[in-house]
Amino acid sequence: MNMMASNVVAPVPPKSLQETGLNPVMMRDMLLKTMFRTNTDTVTLISRQICLPPTLTQELIDMCRSQRLVEATGTLHANSGNEMGFQLTDSGKARALDALSQSEYYGALPVPLDMYREQVKRQSIRNIQLTRDQLTGAMGHLILPPTLIDQLGPAVSSGRSILMYGPPGNGKSSISNGIRDALGDKIYIPRAIEYAGQVITVYDPIVHAAATESVEDPNSLRRSSNRFDTRYVLCDRPTVITGGELSLDMLDLTYNPTARTYTAPLQLKSSGGVFIVDDLGRQAEPPQKLVNRWIVPLEESRDILALQSGEKFEVPFDTLVIFSTNFHPNEIFDKAALRRIFFKIKIDGPNQADFLKIFSLVAKKKRMPLDENALLHLLKVKYPTIDNIYANYQPVFLVDQMISICEFEGIPYQMTPELIDRAWSNMFVREEAIVH
Repeated sequence: MNMMASNVVAPVPPKSLQETGLNPVMMRDMLLKTMFRTNTDTVTLISRQICLPPTLTQELIDMCRSQRLVEATGTLHANSGNEMGFQLTDSGKARALDALSQSEYYGALPVPLDMYREQVKRQSIRNIQLTRDQLTGAMGHLILPPTLIDQLGPAVSSGRSILMYGPPGNGKSSISNGIRDALGDKIYIPRAIEYAGQVITVYDPIVHAAATESVEDPNSLRRSSNRFDTRYVLCDRPTVITGGELSLDMLDLTYNPTARTYTAPLQLKSSGGVFIVDDLGRQAEPPQKLVNRWIVPLEESRDILALQSGEKFEVPFDTLVIFSTNFHPNEIFDKAALRRIFFKIKIDGPNQADFLKIFSLVAKKKRMPLDENALLHLLKVKYPTIDNIYANYQPVFLVDQMISICEFEGIPYQMTPELIDRAWSNMFVREEAIVH
């Protein structure tokens, strides 16, 4: 299930309420809010909701009973192993409503920020040692010059920032995804973290891929909950990919005024994983401004976030940041910013030999027979018109165009100089004025 997860030290389940690191009032209110919102009424079900071991959940319920906030219903649930049922008293409901008016967050207890910091160290992206085989395996579908793997390997293994630049259409995005696939192991993501009594949700099913656990089998659930603190979710190392839509406010805490809770910014969600800023230079904010926002985090492995009150606090910054741009770095950065990006790797288009290799692989995969005359026409007639500049996206584009034409004309898949001309005409926009 988790090939390399054994390399990462799991967060230990708390053995006492004190070991959760949370204030007893916060835990009590979380229990009341959860019972109120979910109508769960047995220790087993409540413990799954609040992500606390059953023994500690019972202790929390007993504490609420002593304060007359929870009472036993006096009924045993046959379908829950004859467990005692519990319900909120009137004052318990009143307390739950009061707590919900302060924050709508209920369910999994959060992990205190200091405890989360320790877990980040145990599973740091910088602890990863990537081998050449792992990287080439993940990049297997791409035809890359051998020198590129020589540059990428140390860059990824260092966990430091990488800037990939070069002409468009040469696979910078595919290489970024290949780096993500090469990481391969699993880490523990907190469902939520707590700082100064505020809850910040971190786990996000859109960003985080949870390791599959057999949920149907209650025995497996019990076993897994003994293995690690279930306030965390075991996930693949996360990857956040942003493009032209990235703005500076996405890197701040998001406050929901209705629920009165915070959501972690993208870089915190990608802790222990990869943050890819694709198409740098296409955002509304100037690239220099975006990189300035990352300077302290990149150099000091810590980020500064602010609460609604204006109070600032530190969170770990443990992310492999990959910037990818079609612009020359000197056009979009000053020298100080460039100096702070640790690795700068130019991704060029293929040479003619590599282009032909990619072209024949694509044609074979798409069942398009190769034709020597058509290829000669492409290389000797068409490419000289664009100064013989090849790009990795072109073989797929040209073969797909020829397939579309063949299907439209009702002829078998074939490659001819005439079909090459028709496909080529769709690859570029003619440089001519449009008369209005």
